[in-house]
Amino acid sequence: MADNYLGRKMEEYFTRPNRRDTRRPARTLEQLLLKNRSHRGYDARFAVREDQLRSIIGVNARIPSARNQQVLRFRPVLAAEASKVLGHIRLGGALPEMRLPLPGTEPNAFIIICSTVEESRYVDIDLGISAQSMLLRAVEMGLNGICIGAFDKEAIRREFDLPYDPLLILAVGRGIERIELDEIGENESHAYYRDEQGTHHVPKLRTESLILE
Repeated sequence: MADNYLGRKMEEYFTRPNRRDTRRPARTLEQLLLKNRSHRGYDARFAVREDQLRSIIGVNARIPSARNQQVLRFRPVLAAEASKVLGHIRLGGALPEMRLPLPGTEPNAFIIICSTVEESRYVDIDLGISAQSMLLRAVEMGLNGICIGAFDKEAIRREFDLPYDPLLILAVGRGIERIELDEIGENESHAYYRDEQGTHHVPKLRTESLILE
C-alpha cells in the first residue's frame, strides 16, 4: 500500500502541467561560437587548473581526424611554466603599436600542439578541427582563448624538451577584453582594430557574401 501511495504521488508530481524544469539549459552552438573570440588580454589573478586544461585537450579523443590518423599531441602548460612560453610568442600582429598582451594581462596557461609526423595538408586539417574544438570547449567551461601561430618554434621545442615540432599554441584563461563582431561587405577591410574605448572590433563577412550562387 505504501509503495502504491508513493508511486501515485511521484506520478502526480512529474505530470503537473505547471512544473518548472530547474535544470540549466545547455548553450547552443550559436552561443558558443559568438563567445569564442580571440582574447589577447587575460585576468592575471585567475589561474587555469590542470584538470581544466586536460578537459579541453580531452575533446581530441572524440573529434574527427583526416584519415583517422590522430597524429596530434598536446603539452599543457600551467602558470608555473608560463614564462617559458611568454618570451617566444607574439599577439596582435595587426596592432604592432600596442605590443600585446599589455603588461599585467598576459595569459598564464597554454596548450602546445605538436604532430608526430611532418606537417601536411591532412595534418593541417586535423589542426584546424582540433584548435576550434578545444576553444569551444574552453568557452563552454567559462574560459576564453586564442590560437597563436606567431612564435619561435625552435625555442618552444627546446624550452619544453618536446619530442615533436610544435605547430600551434593555444592560450587559455579568463579573458577581460570587450570584443564585438562587425558585419562587412566583401570589398571592405578585414583588419581588426580597437576603438578609443578599447573595444576590439572584428570585421566579419555577411553570410550572403560567403555563398556561391
